[in-house]
Amino acid sequence: MRVLLVKTSSLGDIIHTLPALTDAARAIPGIRFDWVVEEAFAEIPAWHPAVDRVIPVAIRRWRKAPLRAWTSGEWRRFTRELLANRHDLTIDAQSLLKSALLTRYAGAPVHGLDRASARERLATWFYTHRHHVARGQHAVARTRALFAHALGYPVPTDAGSYGLDRARVLADAPSAATDGRPYLVFLHGTTWATKHWPEACWRRLLETATAAGWPVRLPWGNEDELARAQRLAEGLTDVTVLPRLKLAGIAAQLAGARACVAVDTGLGHLAAALDVPTISLFGPTNPGFTGAWGPGQIHLASDFPCAPCLGKTCTYRPTEADLQHFDAEHDWPPCFTRVAPERVWERLQPLLHEAFADRPALQA
Repeated sequence: MRVLLVKTSSLGDIIHTLPALTDAARAIPGIRFDWVVEEAFAEIPAWHPAVDRVIPVAIRRWRKAPLRAWTSGEWRRFTRELLANRHDLTIDAQSLLKSALLTRYAGAPVHGLDRASARERLATWFYTHRHHVARGQHAVARTRALFAHALGYPVPTDAGSYGLDRARVLADAPSAATDGRPYLVFLHGTTWATKHWPEACWRRLLETATAAGWPVRLPWGNEDELARAQRLAEGLTDVTVLPRLKLAGIAAQLAGARACVAVDTGLGHLAAALDVPTISLFGPTNPGFTGAWGPGQIHLASDFPCAPCLGKTCTYRPTEADLQHFDAEHDWPPCFTRVAPERVWERLQPLLHEAFADRPALQA
């Protein structure tokens, strides 16, 4: 059986789809997938052994210049790629209008969520078969259920597995060079302004970690993140600001780490997929729906009165009592005042010294 999978973005959503591929490969021997994914994330699907072809799409770029996408021939080449192999069925695992529109060119029956389950109800108009998957579950569980319904096997009840082939992950990655000492990776970059842990908190955690003898590496993906990493590392000799790396390079750094601390970011999910023990920090978002999934994953969520608000901007108005306990200029958003560096370091200790103490560092 050959299946066309449409799951274009984002990084975390793509990683959340991997366990469903592992389920399918176990349930249906010989099943193969061709995966339609945003060009920025095209490295990831190829890391799973059930994926034969990765078909990059550039929706984000094409939206900015739709005429160029047409006149350049990119769109025609993409649609030809969809039909290059015969597919028995198509699964839209994104349930958005943008992904559903792509399935029109698939040439195979399309399976997706029903109106009560999909993120965008209009998307369901394009599906040949619609499946109900209860809301209120983690994204990994929902995707595993969709695949089971679409492909005709029982919904798995086990813990599941991302199923990544580490040899594939590191095939084209630069070496995660090390001086032999185990190290930590702190993932400080994320998209929403409200998901950023305050820099003062990161700095205190870095000082604590390095004082305890743990080198820390800081990756970055844009100029703002580079500037933040440089500020955080200033004066700390055991903190390394990494060079700019592609996803495979960051994966190599994560795979070799003893543990990771992350905000709510796609790279935190990548760490989980690589079986790296991780502390994930949540302020305005809900780890129950989109938290890092897998063994060794600890979620520290704020218990601030308005959290999780799921807001990209913070509208909280601090009271006089609040201002006696935190600095409204530097401790923002205020929900993160409930996730203190001391608490993070305390929860990190078992990952460093107990359950994962004997986990060998990856030799890249």
